[in-house]
Amino acid sequence: MLIATYARVSTKRQEDEETIETQIMAVNDWASKNGHTIVKEYRDEGWSGTILARPHLDELRLDARKKLWEAVLIYDPDRLARKYSYQELVTDELSELGIQVLYVTTPPAKDDSDKLLYGVKGLFAEYERARISERFRLGKLRKARDGNVVTSQAPYGYDYIPKQGDTQGYYKINKKEAVVVQMIFEWVANEGLTVRKVIKRLQELDIPPRKSKRGVWNTSTLTTLFRNETYIGIAHYNRSVAVVPDNPLKQEKYKRVKKTSRRWKPEADWVQIPVTAIIQKELFDKARKQLKTNFETCVRNKKNEYLLANVIYCTCGRKRAGEGPQRGKHLYYRCTDRVYSYPLPSSCHEKGVNARIADKLTWDGIVNLMSSPELLMEQAKRWMTQKQANTSDNTESIKELKEEVEKFKKEETKYIKAYGAEIISMGQFQEAMNDLKLRRSALERTVGQIESEVKKTDIIVSPNEEQIYKFSEAAKLQLKELGFEAKRRIILKVVNTVLGQQRQLRIRGYLPIQEIQNVKFKTNGRDRRPTKRWPHYNSYLLPRSTSSRRKSEYTGLHSLLL
Repeated sequence: MLIATYARVSTKRQEDEETIETQIMAVNDWASKNGHTIVKEYRDEGWSGTILARPHLDELRLDARKKLWEAVLIYDPDRLARKYSYQELVTDELSELGIQVLYVTTPPAKDDSDKLLYGVKGLFAEYERARISERFRLGKLRKARDGNVVTSQAPYGYDYIPKQGDTQGYYKINKKEAVVVQMIFEWVANEGLTVRKVIKRLQELDIPPRKSKRGVWNTSTLTTLFRNETYIGIAHYNRSVAVVPDNPLKQEKYKRVKKTSRRWKPEADWVQIPVTAIIQKELFDKARKQLKTNFETCVRNKKNEYLLANVIYCTCGRKRAGEGPQRGKHLYYRCTDRVYSYPLPSSCHEKGVNARIADKLTWDGIVNLMSSPELLMEQAKRWMTQKQANTSDNTESIKELKEEVEKFKKEETKYIKAYGAEIISMGQFQEAMNDLKLRRSALERTVGQIESEVKKTDIIVSPNEEQIYKFSEAAKLQLKELGFEAKRRIILKVVNTVLGQQRQLRIRGYLPIQEIQNVKFKTNGRDRRPTKRWPHYNSYLLPRSTSSRRKSEYTGLHSLLL
C-alpha cells in the first residue's frame, strides 16, 4: 500500500534531542515490516499538539484530496493532535476521502467497540495532559510562595542559577551589569535624563544590552527596567497570564504560540520573592518620579490633531507619525524609521509631509466621494434592483409554500376519510390531525410574513434625481462642518492606507455600503414626526435647521451612503 508518514515534536529541546528522528525510525520500521511503500514524509518540528493550524499537517490534508497515497502512518495519536476533538476531525476528514489513518502504537479499530475504546483513550490522554499542566502550575506556585525564584531568565543585572541538588534556583548579582543598572538609575534620578538620552549615553559609552540584533537599547527595554522592583530586592511571580492578543501586530497564518500577549492579574495574586537588591528604594522611587516629571513637561507630549495617524505610511514601508515642532506651529508626518533606529542613523531619507495639507486633501477627497450624486444614484439603483430580486424570490417561495399547505390539507382529508371508514382509531386520528394542523399553521404564518414583506416592497419608490442632488448638497455641507473626532472615526472606517510623499498622496480604502433593515422610501406622509431610526443614523449628516419634511426625504438616501 502507498502511504505517507507524519511526525511532530512540540519544543525546541525535543528538536535538539532529535526525538522526531526516533519517531520516523519507528514509523519506517513498521511500514517496512508490513510491506508498505512510503511515498511522502511530513514533519512539523516545534509545533504544539494543541494547535491544529500547522504548515505540514495542512499540506498533508491538501495532498490527501489529490489521492497521492492510500493511507497516513503516524507513530501515536497524540503526535497527530493533543486534543481528541482535533484527532477526530482530521481522521474523519481523511476517512471521507478514502484515506486510512494508521498508528504504530495503536492497532486500527475493527468495530464500534474498538472505536469507543479508542475515543475513551483519547479523552483520558487529553485529561491527563490537563492534569500534568495543572500540577506544574501548582508546583511552581508553591515554590514561589516558599521564597524560591521560579523563572528561566533573570532581568538585566542578575544571573539565574538553576536548581542544583537540594538548592533551589536563585538570582545572583552580575557585577558588571549591576554597575550599569546603578548608573542608569542615577542618571535619571540625579541628572534628570530622559529615557532617550539614557539610550544615547549608553551608546556613547559602548554599553550594549544583553540581547539586541542592532546592539542598541530600546525605549521599551529601559521603561520595563525602571518598573522592575527586583532591583530593590522584591521579585514577583504570578503577576500576569498569557492570553491571545485582541489586535495582533502580525497577521500570520501559522503561529507556533497563540497566546503571545499578557494580561496583568490582580495585585492580590502576586507572589513576592525576596532577592538581593542592586539599588536603594529611595533611588528607585526618585528615578520613577523624575520619569513622570519628564513625561508631563515634555513639549512633544502636547496633543495635536493628526487626522491620518496610524494609516499614513512612508515609501520605505514604515508608518509615518505626527510631529509638531515649534509647539504645534508646523505639523508634519515623519517616517518612524528614525525612531526605531535611534541612536543609530536613520536608513530612510524621505522628507516629512505637511500634516495640515495632507489632512485637508484627504478629507476633501472623501467628502466628494461620499456625497457624490452619481454614486448615490448608482447605489439607489442597486438597492432597488436587489429589493426587486428579493421580491421575485419571495413570490416564488410563497408559491412553493402554498403548494405545501395544500398537501397538508389533502393529508388531513385522507385521515378524516380513514377515520370515517373506521380504519384508524380516535386516538390515532387526533394525534395525526394535531401534528398536521401544527405544521400547516406554521407554514401559513410563514406565508403571511413573506406576503407582508412583498406588500411593503411594492410601495417603495426610488428617489428621483432631484432628491438625490438635494441630499448630496446637504451631506457635503454637513460633512465639511464635522469636528475632528467625527472626521477621525470616518477616516478609520473608510481608509486602509495612505502612502505619503511630499508631492503625492496615494489613498487606498473603501466605503462600506451596507443595507440598513426596515428603511422605506416614502412619497406620502412627510409631515409626520421622524422615526426613531432618524437621529441615530442621519443627524450628523444634515444641517440642524433641516425640517421634518426634508429629513424624511433624506432617510432612505442616507442608508445608501453609509
